[in-house]
Amino acid sequence: MKRKTLSLQCAIILFCIVLSACRTGPQQPGLRQSTGMYQYDNETKSVGVRKTGPYYSDRQAVTGKNGMVASAHPEASRVGVDMLKAGGNAVDAAVAVQFALAVVYPGAGNVGGGGFMVYRDRSGQAYTLDFREKGPEKAQKDMYLDSAGNVIPSLSITGHLASGVPGSVDGMVEAHRRFGKLSWAQVLQPAIDLAEKGVVLTEREALGLNRTKKSFLAVNPDKRYFMKPDTTDWKTGELLIQTDLGQVLRRIQAQGRAGFYEGETARLLVAEMQRGGGIITENDLKNYHAIWRDPLVGTYRNYKIITMPPTSSGGVALLQLLRLVEPYPLRKWGWNSDSTVQVMIEAERRVYADRAKFLGDPDFVKVPVQELIDRNYLKNRWADFSFDRATDSKNVKGGNLPGYESLETTHFSVVDKDGNAVAITTTLNGGYGSRVVVGGAGFLMNNEMDDFSIKPGVPNMFGLIGNQANAVAPGKRMLSSMTPTIVEQEGKLYMVVGTPGGSTIITSVFQTILNVLDHGMTMQQSVNALKFHHQWLPDKTTFENGAFSDETIRKLQARGYILEQLTNSLGRMDCILFRPDGTLEGASDPRADNTSVGY
Repeated sequence: MKRKTLSLQCAIILFCIVLSACRTGPQQPGLRQSTGMYQYDNETKSVGVRKTGPYYSDRQAVTGKNGMVASAHPEASRVGVDMLKAGGNAVDAAVAVQFALAVVYPGAGNVGGGGFMVYRDRSGQAYTLDFREKGPEKAQKDMYLDSAGNVIPSLSITGHLASGVPGSVDGMVEAHRRFGKLSWAQVLQPAIDLAEKGVVLTEREALGLNRTKKSFLAVNPDKRYFMKPDTTDWKTGELLIQTDLGQVLRRIQAQGRAGFYEGETARLLVAEMQRGGGIITENDLKNYHAIWRDPLVGTYRNYKIITMPPTSSGGVALLQLLRLVEPYPLRKWGWNSDSTVQVMIEAERRVYADRAKFLGDPDFVKVPVQELIDRNYLKNRWADFSFDRATDSKNVKGGNLPGYESLETTHFSVVDKDGNAVAITTTLNGGYGSRVVVGGAGFLMNNEMDDFSIKPGVPNMFGLIGNQANAVAPGKRMLSSMTPTIVEQEGKLYMVVGTPGGSTIITSVFQTILNVLDHGMTMQQSVNALKFHHQWLPDKTTFENGAFSDETIRKLQARGYILEQLTNSLGRMDCILFRPDGTLEGASDPRADNTSVGY
């Protein structure tokens, strides 16, 4: 009788649990929701990459005690961890990862592009390195306009004239010179091996090369780089060997900076420019140098944010966004509730308007960084905001500052056993850059010239509007959205974060940080979480399928917000979180081949 009573009680309890689950709606296995916070149960063992609940997938985090590398490709992450195991520090690993990505991830990894590095050493000292590309010495303000002053379609995007002077190699040389422990030859060797022995193509890489075959042939009619000898399509698991690129890497290994910016590689690059009507010269290459800049540092709630200053717009925009939403109870409102989303959209609207008006290369124009992140200034930016109605972007301009005169990218994060941390975002700009492959060298050139404002008020390939501050000029670095960032908690390393994504980089990093700090997600959950984006113009909010509930959509539309559901995804995050128990949580994006490796 007691067994029957117990069975009945268990059945009633089970029914109540099921009924409660039905009332609260479907949730991710092992997920519980409480006060806007999402947490995995400790006993959950689920893995995979399916979309579920508020997440793109239920991918689980990777943990490690002695080091972690999160990058866009499993081979690159493996190379980075091998450097750490060999006694290298985070910078050694980062340099090795950068060159490995140039081999295994040709769509964005590069020696023909540029980027930014944020580095925090074990003592808490922070440094930022700007190795962004530059306009060639023959660059002119109106070089992409016709005689009537109209933009010539695609001239700044495809072909030889679209390329700026590359900065990636000099950036890695400079980072290693200042902070590396292992020999330069040692950190270059893994990339050389991958180029000469071959890399096994993932499904995504095979598809990418197949899709761009026609454009490669159009821009490089006399070359067969990134194509199979029999001209058939690539298949997953096949081996891509890059002999010419391997020789370039060997010259860089033997000669350092001179192995790229002088000698045979420089000769090949300049010859390629001359062959296709490009304007990069030997002087451009000799005169290029990465530059150390003062980190941009601010706070959000009780956290310290260390991020990239201009030439990147990302750090300024990120601090503006965080400080604009800081007065609001996002945690109480909950993840992607209508109120949370509304203040985030309105903050983004104002920040991207400021970006268009004020941001550019600080070596050429006055960039009012401290004024833009000032809390009183940001408070005034809310003056025309109302919860009742969406602000019309046509009525939003860059703010007023007294005395002021007027896609494809990749990110990786590294933390070593001593607590040194590196966040690097690097790019060719669009996928496979300008599609120009340097003959005899086998590497792709960037199409970063499109990141200049080629005509004030005319959007670039990412829809971003620019002004005179970002006009084309010789020797000038074009504005970027890259946002490599490190977060501290109570003086200790807490988070390393970044992503590719063109204009969406800033908002993806913004959301990923908020997901952890305000909504209680783990690092991997924050990366998995569905995202949205607004950039002032065009005046619409794009979002991943499932990012907004039906109720949120209904409420936002009733207030006049234009919402557009994406057929693709947002972000390719590669992040690391320092957990309270001292372990590192590597969180790489399930939306692509991104992989974290720790030990």
